[in-house]
Amino acid sequence: MSEHAFSPAERAAVYRAIAERRDMRHFAGGEVAPEVLARLLQAAHQAPSVGLMQPWRFIRITRPALRQAIQTLVEAERLRTAEALGERGGEFMQLKVEGIGECAELLVVALMDKREDHIFGRRTLPQMDLASSACAIQNLWLAARAEGLGMGWVSLFEPQALAELLAMPPSSLPIALLCLGPVTAFYEAPMLVQQGWAEARPLSELLFDNQWGHRSDK
Repeated sequence: MSEHAFSPAERAAVYRAIAERRDMRHFAGGEVAPEVLARLLQAAHQAPSVGLMQPWRFIRITRPALRQAIQTLVEAERLRTAEALGERGGEFMQLKVEGIGECAELLVVALMDKREDHIFGRRTLPQMDLASSACAIQNLWLAARAEGLGMGWVSLFEPQALAELLAMPPSSLPIALLCLGPVTAFYEAPMLVQQGWAEARPLSELLFDNQWGHRSDK
């Protein structure tokens, strides 16, 4: 055991947060205390980022009319997605895909503008700005679970329409709507598994040794 390891209880808490994190769609209203929200956003801001560019920008939605306008955008994309899914469209329409109307806090996560100025680590992989911001979102998600709060990542929206609604700079890009707040209970398993939409694959099918497709015995 490394001398830098956390205590057994601390390690267990970290792994518990990872295991019990859920993409929540059902919320119980209420509020998120300001000091808790500050802790969550600070946790997000401590994420690693390529070239230390910190590409994430957070927009807290506090105006009810704006929240409603965002929900309208999401509903429009939900209908387009159902159409694109073909024969599974009806099944998709039975799923609850967002909690915008019920969550205590609604956050928009966007990529900063002028990202092209940042070359370190992005010359061949420019999408590392998105990967960095996803790390920030995951930090927030795990911290929220540790605080007993649910969070759901909604990606059903047309980015340009949302960017215009929020007066974002032309070269910025919204990547997530985060529904955050108290929940009655956390799902025992991912909601899409519970609803029969998909099955999670075991790690053994996705871990390879040395070359693609060569299954690891780990």
